[in-house]
Amino acid sequence: MILRHLLRMSRWARNPPSDQRVKLVLGLIVLCLAIAGVEYMGWWPEWATSQPRKLRP
Repeated sequence: MILRHLLRMSRWARNPPSDQRVKLVLGLIVLCLAIAGVEYMGWWPEWATSQPRKLRP
């Protein structure tokens, strides 16, 4: 690992982020995964895409 990463991890270990910040980050990750899952399943509306998909034959 890079020395900078080790220094950052040691700083986080001494001064961890608040519970509210951790919940915010986890909530954003869950939201992104939910959006990606909806789009993967094909349930994402066509009007919400930047480039329309090709129709299946």
